[in-house]
This record gives sequence, structure tokens and C-alpha cells, in this order.
Amino acid sequence: MLATYHHTDAAADSSARPLLIVHGLYGSGRNWGVIARNLSKTRPVVTVDMRNHGASPWTQSHSYPDMAGDLTQVILENGGEMDVLGHSMGGKAAMWLALTQPDLVARLIVADIAPVAYEHSQLQYIKAMRAVDLGAVKTRSDADRQLRPAIPELAIRAFLVQSLDVAEKCWRLNLDTLERDMPLIMTFPEADSKSYTKPTLFLAGGASDYVRPEHRPTMKTLFPKGQLVKIPGAAHWLHAEKPRDFEAAVTTWLDR
Repeated sequence: MLATYHHTDAAADSSARPLLIVHGLYGSGRNWGVIARNLSKTRPVVTVDMRNHGASPWTQSHSYPDMAGDLTQVILENGGEMDVLGHSMGGKAAMWLALTQPDLVARLIVADIAPVAYEHSQLQYIKAMRAVDLGAVKTRSDADRQLRPAIPELAIRAFLVQSLDVAEKCWRLNLDTLERDMPLIMTFPEADSKSYTKPTLFLAGGASDYVRPEHRPTMKTLFPKGQLVKIPGAAHWLHAEKPRDFEAAVTTWLDR
């Protein structure tokens, strides 16, 4: 079972359908803490650590059917139907869940990813994390300094070091499995004749190139009720770069 984090607000309607938030590669449920707390003002919110991330079990595989199976267990433990929001890798997992278990997903929000294979890789970040001398790390700032030559972007370093357990001197990421299964992470399973016919929001960063015009036909085929909304000025980590705009877009769509 995945590690889960529950967010509720005393003023929220406890009978409202819960929202499940699924993080992306190298992330964790705790990365979404502030957004989850803000969204919980109107509905219960559950965040998770995906397999091989955070406090969840480490496994020997990391495919989208694996991840969708994990999310199925979480939803069944929380009443049997939820709205689901997934970012990047988590968005692909959420899409595969919706396509294969549509009764469990009432509505779907996909943040800055499309149901397609991508040609780039994220292995450079694994290489950089492996190169950190954890024995010399006493604070996350120490790790940040070591990561800087390989990763000049401050925002990406700040994101990665959130998965560092300084006290235990280890990454809370199963780098071996993530490295081996990176080709699976960057692709999307063959959907055959599947489609998810419930409301779907594709929420993309206006400055991101992850959701491109050539992806639209596949998105429309698999998610015929899909709607695309862009957050101006936001790149791939749109929820971190424009959190209040992100929250407003999600809340407006869920409350309509």
C-alpha cells in the first residue's frame, strides 16, 4: 500500500467526493502539502507517495500498469471513487487508471503531460544524485552545492533535495529501479480501443512544451470530453511555479 497523507478542513463538506493527488517523477506527496491543504477547504484531499518514492515501498518494477494498480488500492480504501489529479508521471499513471478502471475515477485532471511517448529522458538527474557524497552532507544546502555543477537550475535542485533524508544520508528514491525502468516512464502503454468518457481537464503550462499541438488528436481520442487550459508563464512544474493560479484553475473546474 502506498504511503498516504490526508488533508481535511473543518469548514469543508466532509461528504464531498475526495480528490486524489498523484505526484510526478522524483516527487512525493509532501511536495503537494500546501496545495493539498488549500484545496481541502472545499473537499477532502489525499496525496500519496508513488512506489519507489518517499515512504512508499521500493519495488523491482515501475510501469504505468503497476502504478495504476497502486492507485486502485488507495481509491478502494477511500470509498471506491475519487476525482484524480496527476502531474507528469503521475498524470500518466492517472490517465492509465482512468482508461482501465473508469468506475474509480469520477473526474480527471492531468497536469502538463500527454498520453504519448517522449523522446527525452530524466536520467541526468539520477546521475547527479548518485554523484552526491552523502557522507559529507549535513544539510540540504550541502547537497544543493554538490548538485549545482550538474544542475544549474535552482528550482530543480530545490525540488530534488526534498527527497533527501539528511539524517539517514540517503535518497528517498529507488534510483536503481527508476533508472532501469526509465524507458517505461517516458512512454505510455498501448491503449488499443480504450477511452475515458468522463470529464477531463488537461492543465498545461503556457511556457511548457510537454503538451504540444501534435498530441491533441491522441488526447481527444482517448479522452473525448477533455478540455485543455493553459496557465500563462508556467513551465512544466506549473503547480510549483504558479501555485495560486494552479489552485484556482483546479477549484474552478471541480466546482463548476
